[in-house]
Amino acid sequence: MVEKPKLSMYWASSCGGCEVSLININEKILDVAANFDFYFCPCLLDTKKKDIEALDDGGIAITFFNGAIRTQENEEMAHLLRRKSKLLIAFGSCAYEGCIPGLSNLHTRAAHFESIYLDNPTVDNPQCIVPKPETIVPEGMLTLPAFYEHVRTLLQVTDVDYSIPGCPPEPAQVWNVIEAVIQGKPLPPKGGILGAGSSTVCRECSRKKEDKHITRLYRTYEIIPDTEACLLDQGLICMGIATADGCGALCPKVNMPCSGCYGPPAGVLDQGAKMVAALGSILDIGDKKGMSEDELIRHIDMIVDSIPDYSGTFYKYSLAGSILGGRQP
Repeated sequence: MVEKPKLSMYWASSCGGCEVSLININEKILDVAANFDFYFCPCLLDTKKKDIEALDDGGIAITFFNGAIRTQENEEMAHLLRRKSKLLIAFGSCAYEGCIPGLSNLHTRAAHFESIYLDNPTVDNPQCIVPKPETIVPEGMLTLPAFYEHVRTLLQVTDVDYSIPGCPPEPAQVWNVIEAVIQGKPLPPKGGILGAGSSTVCRECSRKKEDKHITRLYRTYEIIPDTEACLLDQGLICMGIATADGCGALCPKVNMPCSGCYGPPAGVLDQGAKMVAALGSILDIGDKKGMSEDELIRHIDMIVDSIPDYSGTFYKYSLAGSILGGRQP
């Protein structure tokens, strides 16, 4: 019997949604089983790290690596799976950009431990014990993976062949990669983004767009938007103008603004900065005649203050991989 190529999926700092997106290829999962030995997936299989270490280098055909790099274990597995995989793919926003885990870069490791283990109304910890990489107990040495100061993307710690954006990736994009390997189809040049186009979500969005003169901004619970007009025109912060296409504008189709999970469009270095610049060009502060400088500033602040969370709005998915990166220790 011919040995089937191996397929693996590893989760680092993530939520588990990427595993669901793999299962969401539905009946095509049978084609995966027919063509691959699904060898390693911590949430589904009991394959051990030592089993991966025993493989020849390049012994895994494809590894979908989802999750950001938060701990020493995440980084060790990233290097191991890079060595053992012909194709290492940053799978989903956490691996590609840092995503929600990356927002913790706004705080230090010490601040995290303080709020989780010490200053927390549901924790009883009179000895003020926090996790340490090594702890001596009567039975010997206990070890934990080191908790890093900063969350990083997969590309920031090791070489990556491709990235598939999305939170989580769309099943159709996942299947396209698997099918290409099964059929021996050529893949794009190494380092490319699979499943994303070169334009923005706005190009895919069928909503009617007008010249933008936004006089105020709304949070999603404050209004019920018109189902046909551009959401940004209606004062909802829709990140489609600063987000790569490829998803089919799924969120705007169900009357929700794009939150940016496909990352920046081609040629854009920083997604958050792109969105801030776009907003700055379309906010309409009204008739400025007769306004003093202080009045003008207060009026602008009133509009901007309607944004509740700058980092969580403009860098929800991309902070760790952005030019900001996060708070420095």
